[in-house]
Amino acid sequence: MLILCIETSCDETAAAVVGNGSEILSNIVASQIDVHARFGGVVPEIASRKHLESISQVIEAALREAKVSYDDLDGVAVTRGPGLIGALLVGLSVGKGIACARKLPLIGLHHIEGHILAPLLETDLSFPYLALAVSGGHTHLYRVDGIGSYRTIGRTLDDAAGEAFDKVAKMLGLGYPGGAVIDRLATEGDPEAFVFPRPMLHKKGLDFSFSGIKTAVMYAIRSLEKVDEKSTRDIAASFQAAVVEVLTRKTVRAAMEQGLERIVVAGGVACNRGLRQRFAELAASEGLQIVFPSPALCADNAAMLGVAANAYLEHGRHDGWRLNAVANWSLDQLEPLGGFDPLAGEG
Repeated sequence: MLILCIETSCDETAAAVVGNGSEILSNIVASQIDVHARFGGVVPEIASRKHLESISQVIEAALREAKVSYDDLDGVAVTRGPGLIGALLVGLSVGKGIACARKLPLIGLHHIEGHILAPLLETDLSFPYLALAVSGGHTHLYRVDGIGSYRTIGRTLDDAAGEAFDKVAKMLGLGYPGGAVIDRLATEGDPEAFVFPRPMLHKKGLDFSFSGIKTAVMYAIRSLEKVDEKSTRDIAASFQAAVVEVLTRKTVRAAMEQGLERIVVAGGVACNRGLRQRFAELAASEGLQIVFPSPALCADNAAMLGVAANAYLEHGRHDGWRLNAVANWSLDQLEPLGGFDPLAGEG
């Protein structure tokens, strides 16, 4: 079964062809980083316009690389939400148009569902497992009992971890996006040079908070007479150490409380080398299996949608033409496989 997947939830225009929910035949991404860098962050209106400019070429490139045509497709999957509403509507509208013209089933998918199932494209992974979705817009812990069966057990109460990375990078004059730059500088700095808080680390519950770390960095910068290269590296290292400690220790605690031995770490921040190293250390000491998607599947991409799309289509689950984009959408609201009414998609 061949499915064309389309992702436009934020500032990446992406299309992929996935076979049988496991084989990536193509995975094309057109980045808008250079466009938004001058503004220090994603501008929603500009993102929507760039999607309009790029999406046809990206889809054609995905089909060409996969060596298939529209006639070979068995379905069209598209990110329905959450995300920037204008950006989502571009991908959803194009996906509807292709599905309608070719008389193909349309599957609207949750962006984070794609991220936390992405390892199944590369690894034999059995359910249940714990998933940490960590990116610029999301920092959530989910119990994953199967495709369509997710339960939120922790979430950020303010900034997402990736958002905090970008804001700290902006304070340090490192440009946008800042996560990769801070990760690189952290390897050259002293993680103990500055003592930044670990918010909510020792509190009951599994929620996160990163605004306090960001504020502490701001005051640390103000306390310096001059922010030179050494202090920049030290702040980056100390900030990253604080965020990584909170993410890893809370995630491991969640896995232990849930009685789960497998942890998936997904989303853009999952590319962070410090985070990967610390998780590897904790996994070894606690006897846990930690699974990271490859970097190409951590960043926003369309191939990650193929796992869920294939499973839903095999079970007769697809959506009607009145399907709309949703900017805010909880993963808990999804219907587990087996309990889905195919006609509900028309509602």
